[in-house]
Amino acid sequence: MTGPVALLDEAGYALVPALLQTGHLDEVAESLEPWLQDAVGSRNLLMQPHCRDMAARLKARLVEAGLLDAASVAVQCTLFDKTADKNWLVALHQDTSIPASTRSPDAVMPIAIKEGEPYVQPPVEVLASLLAVRVHLDDCGVDAGPLRVVPGSHRAGRLGDAEARALRDLHGEVTCTAARGDALAMRPLLLHASSRARAPVRRRVLHFLFGPARLPHGLVWNLTEP
Repeated sequence: MTGPVALLDEAGYALVPALLQTGHLDEVAESLEPWLQDAVGSRNLLMQPHCRDMAARLKARLVEAGLLDAASVAVQCTLFDKTADKNWLVALHQDTSIPASTRSPDAVMPIAIKEGEPYVQPPVEVLASLLAVRVHLDDCGVDAGPLRVVPGSHRAGRLGDAEARALRDLHGEVTCTAARGDALAMRPLLLHASSRARAPVRRRVLHFLFGPARLPHGLVWNLTEP
């Protein structure tokens, strides 16, 4: 059986079962309720103490498993909260924006403002150095709108819509179901999507992003957590 390190390298994703304890998940989930209110999620949660604590625990376990470099830092925490009333889908895409800004006058990169913070689209080599980790706060079965991924697509570079669909048609998709406490490690350039949930269950996912503390091209993270 292929281990998670080899699977992450070859396929661009790896499921790590039972990475965090139930008690810790309950504590974090409860702390996020007043922050969320009626929103479907937020991408600025690394400033929350419980999320910073979870990032530290995640890093320690991922480093121990050989999935993350010990010098990496957490740079973002996003909550996706899918419910029967807030039931949304995500089209096939890659994550090509990072929470950073550029201080180099020679760097020309698309810039967007999301929830009041700057985001840039860096070169592919920067994106390839990052690791996203999706922590499941609830069970996520096939009817809960789980993530679908195109294995190996993280090696194809930045893709246009037509190229992405062609690659999916060629290689197919894998549905990433998960149990509560499982973590899905994935490369941001991995093609992924999710459908609306077919059952009225809650599906909360905390999506952490880890990367090198120092970035090239005059880029600076908006926020880091060692």
